[in-house]
Amino acid sequence: MAEIIQKDGTWTFDGDTVRIVPGRDKDVGPLRQALGELSVPLPAIAGISYEPGRKSGRLRLRLRDAADPLTQGTAGRLPDAADPYKLTVESARAAVAEYFVDEVRNALLLDQVDPGPADAYLLPGPPVPVTAEAGDAAVSFDGDTITLDWNWTAEEAKHSAGPSRFRMADVRAVDWVPAKGLSNGWLRFTLTGAQAAPAPKYDPYAAELFGFGKRELLTALVAAAVTVRLPHPAVPATPSAAPTPAVTSTAPLSTPRPTASDHDVLLRRLRELGELHKDGILTADEFITAKAAILGQF
Repeated sequence: MAEIIQKDGTWTFDGDTVRIVPGRDKDVGPLRQALGELSVPLPAIAGISYEPGRKSGRLRLRLRDAADPLTQGTAGRLPDAADPYKLTVESARAAVAEYFVDEVRNALLLDQVDPGPADAYLLPGPPVPVTAEAGDAAVSFDGDTITLDWNWTAEEAKHSAGPSRFRMADVRAVDWVPAKGLSNGWLRFTLTGAQAAPAPKYDPYAAELFGFGKRELLTALVAAAVTVRLPHPAVPATPSAAPTPAVTSTAPLSTPRPTASDHDVLLRRLRELGELHKDGILTADEFITAKAAILGQF
């Protein structure tokens, strides 16, 4: 068994799993604290290295592509200080770090672990429900519904529509970009059938990240929790006959209310909904809800 204990945290390796426990030092950010202990199975590891430095070095664990929903959901954009797979090592402990690297590398060779992309997630995503404060919204996810609750910094276009709520089943992709320098970041959700999105500050499915505090990085947990519930990148996309309408609380699956003379429009819409349901594009619940909304307009 190999172990290295530092202010940033403790890493141990028992031959099968690298266990990462965040330290209690004041410089350990809220994201790593929220992640808690991580257990990284050997098959999820692509490599490990120790990078020496003048005052301190760095132990770096490299995971296989598409093995970890956190790494996948953030596209490798986590700042070094918030990355749980990097450990700052005091120069005096360099020999221990090098021994740790040798132990993991030997195990990877003995088990003949493929360093290429994984065909399934080998680490679980963050537990839900999860909530994080972004720049212009509080973002929450309970495993089924994503909510963006706008604060006073949000643009009027977002405020006027009220909180944005939509189902996990309607999400096609999630994009997380941290703030950098004077440029804001964002946490954006792309819904099935959505058209080209506006800039994040106006997008009702995106929260802006201003970069004013370390707690904003907790939005990466939401990105990871959503990512692990999306189809894995190794799974080929299934073509659909037509795009599924995006369903949100601010834009429910219904049509604008026509006048009494527009019954033909309503009947045509009912036929369209029936075809979408028959083709499997609309679920039974979505079909019933939309049908009831249209029938109520006759």
